[in-house]
Amino acid sequence: MIAVPELEKVYDALAEGIDKATPEKSELFLTKLALLLANELGDSSTVTRSIKTALRDL
Repeated sequence: MIAVPELEKVYDALAEGIDKATPEKSELFLTKLALLLANELGDSSTVTRSIKTALRDL
């Protein structure tokens, strides 16, 4: 688990990345980021579970 202050840094970096990608390319940016992080994690079941969690209450 990431401590809250570190998680806030990740949130800020993610928000900046989305802004830099522009609205037209934000979905592509997020998809590329998710695939890169999934590759780093190396555990498809954790990635799949995280996707399901992220979809809750949208």
